[in-house]
Amino acid sequence: MAKKVLLIEDDAFLGDVLLEKLKKENYDAFISHDGVEGLEKIRELKPDLVLLDIILPKMSGYEILEAKEKDSSISKIPVIIISNSGQPVEINRALALGVKDYFIKAQFDPEEVMAKIRNFLKGNESSLNLGKKSRGTLQGKKIMWVEDDNFLSDIIARKLSTEKCILTHAKDSETALTLMGEEVPDVILLDILLPGMDGFELLSKFKANPKMKDVPVILLSNLGQENDIEKGKSLGAKRFLVKAALTLDEIIDNIKQVLAESKRI
Repeated sequence: MAKKVLLIEDDAFLGDVLLEKLKKENYDAFISHDGVEGLEKIRELKPDLVLLDIILPKMSGYEILEAKEKDSSISKIPVIIISNSGQPVEINRALALGVKDYFIKAQFDPEEVMAKIRNFLKGNESSLNLGKKSRGTLQGKKIMWVEDDNFLSDIIARKLSTEKCILTHAKDSETALTLMGEEVPDVILLDILLPGMDGFELLSKFKANPKMKDVPVILLSNLGQENDIEKGKSLGAKRFLVKAALTLDEIIDNIKQVLAESKRI
């Protein structure tokens, strides 16, 4: 049976682009152009995923999320935000209301959105049928996050804070090496494209350091070529995750799985 996706968006052009792409990929796709109708459609259709704008006629995206959270019949339906605003306070508010991911329209790439939708729905189906999701906890775990993208860093920091872990952030390899000398983390999330020394070289330095060599490393990058993946694995990375193909929950789940495999959770 085709997965149902509901798009709640008042921008006619953007709505048409996404609706067409969803239908071409054989999703059972629907669209609402205002918040009141959108909430009604969520209750009526019980979609597998909702793509939600924040600024809408009649009822805002936040109001929809708040109403959805109070209605047990629809509260578990996952939501991805597509918004004009990327202010941390807005992202934090959305994440607190259970949003799975957050796209900024100014940085909008329909193919990236579709990759996230495909991966999310596939992963969601897999977890329901096969029970592969990790059940560990990140509470108290020390996580080093090496990433120069401020927006992504802010989102993942807020998400990890809800898991009650201890997060250390470095924007470049030099800062990461300094932090490495101060405290040993339980896991490292490492971007590849960094200012100065790239992630592959930094990974090599981690593995050459007696204190750090056993710390599991997850490479998280926009690169996804086979040779990049193989290089990462050959240098000792436990996972190679492509940013465009993941939801925040899937990143968290991979961290838990890697910690479990390394007997650190």
